[in-house]
Amino acid sequence: MSRVAKNPIALPKGVEAKYDAPTLTVKGAKGSLSVRVNPAVKVTCVDNVLKFEASGGDTASRALAGTARAHAMNMVTGVSTGFEKKLELQGVGYRAQAQGRKLNLQVGFSHPIAYELPAGIEVATPSQTEIIVSGVDKQLVGQVASEIRGFRPPEPYKGKGVRYAGERVKRKEAKKK
Repeated sequence: MSRVAKNPIALPKGVEAKYDAPTLTVKGAKGSLSVRVNPAVKVTCVDNVLKFEASGGDTASRALAGTARAHAMNMVTGVSTGFEKKLELQGVGYRAQAQGRKLNLQVGFSHPIAYELPAGIEVATPSQTEIIVSGVDKQLVGQVASEIRGFRPPEPYKGKGVRYAGERVKRKEAKKK
């Protein structure tokens, strides 16, 4: 059996999980999430503890059990505490501003970029050069942060661009004549 799937998930206070044959739904203070579980995985919820087992003995079902457990753990963490990614803008004149469901970016192009936020994602801009993306779905938070970074990834010569907080950009030496 997968080593990941062997660990049960203890549900924190205020979080409840419900499993109806292919769908696992987790509800908490921050919202609710659901995921479709493969039929090769057996899910049991007893006394606020989720357990995952591979119904077959083959390698694929064991791997699917570990994957389902990891998704469920991310859902439990998301509905109880949430996820966030921090981005930094570096460059002269680079700035960001959150306006309702849009994020306006000025990152060195001749025009500003207006990024429409998907449902379930919140963006905060504590300063003009900081962006905080938060939400309950770990995959969606990472995807949105990646799309924002993709507008102007950090370049290797001056280091200008949008980067994750704490990301180190490998700098190159300037070209010589």
